[in-house]
Amino acid sequence: MPYSHSPQLTAREPSAEHADIRLVVTDMDGTLLDDDKRTPDGLWEVLARLRERGVLFSPASGRQYATLEREFAEVADGMVFIAENGTYVVRDGEELSSDPLAPDVVSEVVGAVRRLVAGGVDVGAVVCGKRSAYVERADEDFLAEVGRYYLRHQVVEDAAAVDDDILKVALFDFGSAEETTAPALASVADTHQVVVSGEHWVDVMNGTANKGAALRRLQRELGITPAQTMVFGDYLNDLEMLDAADWSFAMANAHPEVVRRARHLAPSNNDNGVLRTVVRLLGLPVSGL
Repeated sequence: MPYSHSPQLTAREPSAEHADIRLVVTDMDGTLLDDDKRTPDGLWEVLARLRERGVLFSPASGRQYATLEREFAEVADGMVFIAENGTYVVRDGEELSSDPLAPDVVSEVVGAVRRLVAGGVDVGAVVCGKRSAYVERADEDFLAEVGRYYLRHQVVEDAAAVDDDILKVALFDFGSAEETTAPALASVADTHQVVVSGEHWVDVMNGTANKGAALRRLQRELGITPAQTMVFGDYLNDLEMLDAADWSFAMANAHPEVVRRARHLAPSNNDNGVLRTVVRLLGLPVSGL
């Protein structure tokens, strides 16, 4: 969901002249990608320059690992993918960490979605496993939305009974996820993460699971500190990730709570805010940014 902020950096504009940045982590939708889901101009050159500097670039998204891997296929070697809102972290095809849901929680959430549907809400559940995503709705409009974020998905009769490690359950509401779907998950909200990750999406995960927890584990494993970490986000599922980095940026189009939480502001996703900020602060020799 877009919000109206200045597309330029504000008084919270930082100076990274003496910063030792080792890790750049960015959300995808509403952050790195523009509103048409396109990768920004200059991305591949910036990634090459970061690699030359020894700086690790890591996409952190609610998207499926297979979807992220396809997006970055040409440069995926050595890249760490923080997928499924931090519940699944993978590098070079090897799992670094995961935080699956218990089967009874999956059943409870799927049941809540079925009740919403019976009550007339236009919503569907995506049960997100390590191997694939699973849905019960087979209509074209819903599957088109699922396909944007879940390259591997299949229609099944009972999404709560699949044989896979379930990382999260994502709910797509054709209306307002924050106003309609999220409140219907009160039965699990006390013990699990119920995160509005976009205008139409709500994700249910373990209480220990979020992008920030995944990032902190990655920092410990790599020996990288928050002071060496730069993070970009725009929505509520990015909050904990922002807390894990000294160099935390809210996009100009970010949710107001994200703007309050981040230390700095970056230009909007439609103004190539992530790459412009990285190039300027790290002094990368990239033309046109």
